[in-house]
Amino acid sequence: MLRARGLLTGLFSLLLAGCAAAPNQLELTRQAQTVAQAGGLVMAQVPTERFVLTGFYRITRPDLPLTVYIEGDGFAWRTRSQPSSNPTPINAQGLKLAAADPAPNVLYLARPCQFTPMAVNPRCEVSYWTGKRFAEDVVVTMNQAINQYTARVPGQPIHLVGYSGGATIAALLAARRGDVISLRTVAGNLDVDEVNRLHRVTPMPGSLNAIDIAPRLIDLPQIHYTGSDDSVVPPVIAQRFAAATGGHCTQVRVVPTMRHDSDWARAWPALSNEPPRCMKRADDER
Repeated sequence: MLRARGLLTGLFSLLLAGCAAAPNQLELTRQAQTVAQAGGLVMAQVPTERFVLTGFYRITRPDLPLTVYIEGDGFAWRTRSQPSSNPTPINAQGLKLAAADPAPNVLYLARPCQFTPMAVNPRCEVSYWTGKRFAEDVVVTMNQAINQYTARVPGQPIHLVGYSGGATIAALLAARRGDVISLRTVAGNLDVDEVNRLHRVTPMPGSLNAIDIAPRLIDLPQIHYTGSDDSVVPPVIAQRFAAATGGHCTQVRVVPTMRHDSDWARAWPALSNEPPRCMKRADDER
């Protein structure tokens, strides 16, 4: 039974990764640098108490808000039953979104153990890209990393954007920070338990679930973009999260013909320019 459950969990993660074999980390990092450079983003290693994260950033107007992008779950499983040895994403959709954003201040953060060499991350364990990918210490790590860059735009608020599993992290961060003025998600896994139930995979007791804190975001301007053809995280997940917030500031935008792994970056300059409901345009300096 345990093996069967592992097979199902691996299958779902492979769907999220979109591929069953990965290039080596060095090659993936080079590809990421190419994407980032096209968007004027500079690579950095971001030390936190538990992990060293990889980030890409562009800060040209310290007097304006900072937009923070959180990457998806990456390459979690190599086969249906075998976790990968490195979760670095094959197709870094979150990074592509950040590179497509014309805002003056942009920060992209990879998730723990993605891109950063394992040699400088001795606490990286397989659990952090499988069952504990949304654990409390992961959220704390991401929060610490963001703090290092908000210090470069003193007194300015932040916009949070999360892709796929990065949407869970973004929502959890929004619930515990006081400087977030908007939340946007793309193909976001905002109800981990329900997505696992839909795909008949095992629960993740070591992880937090964004929908549990949704009521705390009742007054936060937010848009959740979901693809009409997304069979991995279908539109009903964003709709469940929006209902759980209980607020009129939450919008769900179903984008026609888009799948989970579609080219969201191509559409992103137009989508990201849409102001969330309840947000004053003057506050959304993009």
